Amino acid sequence: MGSTPPVFIGAEEVEKHLHRASLLLPALEAALANFSAGAAGGVVQPVRTVLPVPRHGGYLGVMPAYSAADDALTTKLVTFYEHLKDSSVPSHQATVLLFDPSNGTLKAVLDGSVITAKRTAAVSAIATKLLMPAFAEVLCILGAGVQAYSHYDIFTELFTFKEVRIWNRTQEKALKFASSVSGPVRVCSSAQEAVTGADVIVTVTMATAPILFGDWVKPGAHINAVGASRPDWRELDDELMKNSVLFVDSRDAALTESGDVILSGAEIFAELGEVLKGTKPALPEKTTVFKSLGMAVEDTVAAKFVYDAWSAGN
Repeated sequence: MGSTPPVFIGAEEVEKHLHRASLLLPALEAALANFSAGAAGGVVQPVRTVLPVPRHGGYLGVMPAYSAADDALTTKLVTFYEHLKDSSVPSHQATVLLFDPSNGTLKAVLDGSVITAKRTAAVSAIATKLLMPAFAEVLCILGAGVQAYSHYDIFTELFTFKEVRIWNRTQEKALKFASSVSGPVRVCSSAQEAVTGADVIVTVTMATAPILFGDWVKPGAHINAVGASRPDWRELDDELMKNSVLFVDSRDAALTESGDVILSGAEIFAELGEVLKGTKPALPEKTTVFKSLGMAVEDTVAAKFVYDAWSAGN
């Protein structure tokens, strides 16, 4: 009588199936384009609901989505806490629930932290492929948390940089990062030193005020702005936001959630999906910013990819 209980796919198992985030690129490119196609694209996804936990300085985000092209239905639950006393607890923790879209049965509960790290880095890589200058030699990463590692992995897999630089507010974490990744990384003592002359910049910080300034940035550089996911948090200053061509994953989300977009008053030029569909140009010769907030449908296609791979192996 009873229905089959949902499977649990933990972090190690997710990591095994997503050992290279680049495996997600085709599905994510299709999902971004489908999202930007509106109703015809078959992606149903509200802007995430974020519930504050004021007593503890945290947030709970709820991110449901359905993708008709994948016939996949998921919701992600993600918590993020700004300034944890216990640094052994990650700032972001997540779980993805995968449902059978034909009858609503819960099929799987997946660790969402690995999925979030991998899909976010993969989407930044898609943006970079489209928007970076033709001869990009220097990659700069600001921040040394989970997203720094996932971005480093896919960026060094897909692109050839002559130099990789990192800066972090606490240098100890930057040094640890440099010693644990596969290739040479230059640890910089200031954000300005890291950014000066860089062709591709990735900001993956928990900053709430700007740490990247327009007058440091080389003309024609491409920036993936991944942190600052609240309407009153910033990573980039007004000058950079206003003097760059601004791309986003979702217009609605950026105008609701991104302090960098809302507080600078910068004009959004295009969604990434519009560039992938060919309805908006990429403009790699300009200074470009991709403001990444992360979308539920990215978790949907990533969770389905992992679940399908897990099922095939079982």
